Amino acid sequence: MTRPISANLPISADLIAEHNHAGMAALTDEYGALGRKLARAGLDIDMVKARVAAFGVAVPSWGAGRGGTRFAKFPIPGEPTNIHEKLEDCAVINQLGRSTPRVSPHFPWDKVSDYAALREEAAALNLGFDAVNSNTFQDQVGQAHTYANGSLSAQDAATRQQAVDHNIECIEIGRQLGSTDLTVWVGDGTNFPGQQDFARSLDRYLDGAAQIYAALPDDWRMLLEHKMFEPAFYSTVISDWGSSILAAQELGPKAKCLVDLGHHAPNVNIEQIVARLHRFGKLGGFHFNDSKYGDDDLDSGSINPHQLFLVFNELAEAEDYPRDGFRPSYMIDQSHNVTDPIESMLSSAEAIAQCYAKASIVDRTALHGAQADNDTMMAFQALRRAYTIDVAPILAMARVEAGGAIDPIIVYRDSRYRARKAQERKAVGLGAGIV
Repeated sequence: MTRPISANLPISADLIAEHNHAGMAALTDEYGALGRKLARAGLDIDMVKARVAAFGVAVPSWGAGRGGTRFAKFPIPGEPTNIHEKLEDCAVINQLGRSTPRVSPHFPWDKVSDYAALREEAAALNLGFDAVNSNTFQDQVGQAHTYANGSLSAQDAATRQQAVDHNIECIEIGRQLGSTDLTVWVGDGTNFPGQQDFARSLDRYLDGAAQIYAALPDDWRMLLEHKMFEPAFYSTVISDWGSSILAAQELGPKAKCLVDLGHHAPNVNIEQIVARLHRFGKLGGFHFNDSKYGDDDLDSGSINPHQLFLVFNELAEAEDYPRDGFRPSYMIDQSHNVTDPIESMLSSAEAIAQCYAKASIVDRTALHGAQADNDTMMAFQALRRAYTIDVAPILAMARVEAGGAIDPIIVYRDSRYRARKAQERKAVGLGAGIV
């Protein structure tokens, strides 16, 4: 979903136009050839393009900076140091790729004194705000109670109340920013058997989550994010989609489940989880990334693009047969340890949009017919045919028509945006950990 283009965006419109002019003849030829191919299958390429143009995925404010491992972080010149610089970088991603019109902020990392002004600042960059994220997995300077032993599930009542109060504060901030979702992820868990009672720790979590839920405005949702492990490695309070949906069902209709693609054991059938959550009306959204081993937070589509396509195939089914309140929130959630974060998020946004486009052209009549006939091979081929189509011309044409770039990463590099910011911004020091 795109916004009108502002005249004060970070990348020169003339540079984008120059690059697009050089590549337009080739793109027109490729788009025409693909259109004829799709037409033979009964598909209108312009209709597919319209769906792609309306699709949007949020970017995380923290993703604009370099990430890190549990051991070290290696900053790069020009890295953003505050929410204002993060918004500027996010504006570059949306200006060139035209599919990331919203930013998901994290508090207190992105805390400011005037949120109305921050909302206006974002709007001037053609950006809006997505879900707000709370932080109860990390102690802050001056914090009264530590989260070392948990937050919403902590033994200490004052610590639990502190976590509840912070989440309610995030709701109020989100209201000022125009958000309607609160994402709640807690790092609560144990590293040793016997460290906590499993049942009582979940009871404490549910009690705190219920207090947060009670503070939600009528049009808000509470997105519960599960994670199999890390920072706790023996047990995690909300460790899987089963724990998440049980908690969401107990809290009420405004509580939904958020699926991070890296928060599962290797080889778990995530697309089936998507279908299950949708079946019970609890599919709230996604954090897109990729993984090889666990919560690697690698670039979306870099390891298993076919799985990403299969997830979107289930989402396409959900769009065709929606349950009450089906309004998935899509966000990239990655740690860019060795790349320029802007380039990684441009690449990831394109990979996500590609899978959305491919899922949109699946022949669902053929798929459902083969399923009804127990024709395994033809059901699989219905998916395979869509997956193997190169939809890049559709995405590129949609970008051009929205004012973006045919090749966003090449234009970004030619703009020397990173080098310019390296001269303007305060350098980020060495650090440890992911933030």
